Amino acid sequence: MELWLIGIGTGNPDHLTLQAVKAINGADLILIPRKGEKKADLADLRRAICGEMLTNPRTVVSEFDLPVRDAKGDYLHGVTDWHDAIAESWRAAIDRHPQAMKVALLIWGDPALYDSSLRIAERLSRHGDLSVHVVPGIMSPQALTAAHGVPMNQLGAPFLVTTGRRLRDHGWPDDVDTLLVMLDGECSFQTLKPDGISIWWGAYLGMPQQIVDAGPLAEAGPRIVAARKAARARHGWIMDIYLLRRGPGTGMPGQGSGAGA
Repeated sequence: MELWLIGIGTGNPDHLTLQAVKAINGADLILIPRKGEKKADLADLRRAICGEMLTNPRTVVSEFDLPVRDAKGDYLHGVTDWHDAIAESWRAAIDRHPQAMKVALLIWGDPALYDSSLRIAERLSRHGDLSVHVVPGIMSPQALTAAHGVPMNQLGAPFLVTTGRRLRDHGWPDDVDTLLVMLDGECSFQTLKPDGISIWWGAYLGMPQQIVDAGPLAEAGPRIVAARKAARARHGWIMDIYLLRRGPGTGMPGQGSGAGA
């Protein structure tokens, strides 16, 4: 059996590559995970992509419920147990369609960046003849910098992609002046001294409800905290990312910045 992990970008059907569309139509079975009512938009988006891009009448689209991660206790241990449970939910969903030899999952962004689909797929491959194929998608850092019209890196300089947890617990890493921060539910940029730092932030990138803001961290930070709280209350969920940059010339946001949908 073949398992296809298809990157679908950050919420805009136009983000799909021709390779992704071809893989969607080459699948016998497309699995759509449900994450509860608060995140129904994510399943709706996948349904919309299938409705727009799927032209193969033989492809079956099937939905299944994902287990919920236990947020108590050690983080990494909890995530490992959660991935085990997700692998079992994938297996059960696939087993309900024994004739399917090419199974596809539509992966938010790209399977390679802060996504555990490949680790979960590896669990399945331990127990049977399974080949895993990946179709790359637009990553959220790309969608963020495109929305603001700014480069990811300073001229000839490195940048670091990290998490809000690491920024909060360990501070700004040495030897890098540009950070792309993901998986931050607590606006961990608030732990930094804002002097000399600029921020470019975006939520729901590529979706109709997209929000962006940018500016010196001291000024834009409080706006972002308030906007994020309001958006999460309004939609029941939020996916966001931000770029932090320190040093000379960081106070001028890109042309695409500014609060608003």
